[in-house]
Amino acid sequence: MNSNPSVDEQSALQALRQSLDAYWPISESTWQDFLVISHCHPIPKHGLLYRAGDVPRSYSYVVKGLIRGYVIDDKGNEYNKNFFAEGTFPGSMTALLTSAPSRLSFEAIEDSVVIEIDFAAYRQLMMARDDLKLFQIHYLERNWLLAKDVREIEIVQEDATERYLRFVAGHTSLVDRLPQYHIASHLGITPTQLSRIRKNL
Repeated sequence: MNSNPSVDEQSALQALRQSLDAYWPISESTWQDFLVISHCHPIPKHGLLYRAGDVPRSYSYVVKGLIRGYVIDDKGNEYNKNFFAEGTFPGSMTALLTSAPSRLSFEAIEDSVVIEIDFAAYRQLMMARDDLKLFQIHYLERNWLLAKDVREIEIVQEDATERYLRFVAGHTSLVDRLPQYHIASHLGITPTQLSRIRKNL
């Protein structure tokens, strides 16, 4: 990150700092080192943040906009795994941890601004700083373990209407920002099925 960030960069960094502190308070010295491994830049609508098949070197923080993480099956069908709005951290964590090619692509659904964070440098910093370790623990608990349990229950036990209602309840601010076909893909149904569900409701 530049030593003298612009006003827009300062606002972006302030948003990132607040998001980190929401999980666990980060010390000023840790934050200053965090800035060194971070880079703020825009991504145009439909631009790719990360591409499937590449070995990622970073993960990101969404300052503004909306990102989808998706996979493509052997028949060319897309499945939206996750959506990342402001204040969230898109990235293929499995690929980062294993230094393997990502199965996921990450595309901007809207014109977006992200802060990319060098993963290897982040890991090195985390190993040296207890506050960053505690941030990581709380982040993983909330966004990986708990969210994964909910998602698995949805897939096994709930029908399409119940999954849609749960999605709406959990993503109120995203429903009007997402094209219906993206929501349908995330729910594992066709746009026609989603249209029928919405009509019935």
